[in-house]
Amino acid sequence: MSEWAPRRFWDEARAVAAGTGYTVELDGRPVRTPASAPLVVPTAPLAEEIAAEWRAQGERIDPDAMPATRAANSAIDKVAAQRDAVIRTLATFGGTDLLCYRAAEPEALRARQAAAWDPLLDWAAAALGARLEVTQGVIPVAQPARSLDALERHVAAHSDFELVALDELVALSGSLVIGLAIAARREGAEDLWEVARLDERWQIAQWGEDDEANAAAAHKRTAFLRAERFLHLAGAGAGAGAGGDS
Repeated sequence: MSEWAPRRFWDEARAVAAGTGYTVELDGRPVRTPASAPLVVPTAPLAEEIAAEWRAQGERIDPDAMPATRAANSAIDKVAAQRDAVIRTLATFGGTDLLCYRAAEPEALRARQAAAWDPLLDWAAAALGARLEVTQGVIPVAQPARSLDALERHVAAHSDFELVALDELVALSGSLVIGLAIAARREGAEDLWEVARLDERWQIAQWGEDDEANAAAAHKRTAFLRAERFLHLAGAGAGAGAGGDS
């Protein structure tokens, strides 16, 4: 038996103003979240992105083809209700940031890590006020409390909608610094995804390709790029480090 999926029940989907925000109407009726809250987003471009997802649906609704709708639902139904907890969880990534953990050997890998990761840590120190310590191996290194507090403040500067995307960027890359760098538009997700995968690329060069691993990486990359798009459509740029040096 084929898996049941709800049928399309509308002809027209359009983005419209709704108070201080924007919503999507299906045949004139506003969309609501799974928890029955009004789906109201902060920017017109984000509302149009969501409307385009609804317009693109076929006879049966495919939630996997609606990433912006799903992210907006999460912001409204989940993040808004536990905002402080989400901020604290995200901020803890600063204590174990990928960029701080370097290989003990070989020297060639260490050099690549330094060339790709040191500029981002220097940016975090200068633009975010968060200087982080670097170590070798996997033994945790204690990070300065002042730096961790600064990172938490920058995370908290983002809206509920931006936090949804930032959470995805940080979880997929293993780096809060990378997530905040994307939010600040220091570099794009295309480049920073490769920065985050530096160790994986090294392993591939040594041991060869793996089809299953490649498929998983491609899936994560797609999610990473979608998160960046949602972040900027939701209005990121005035948040963490937006005015910092590049």
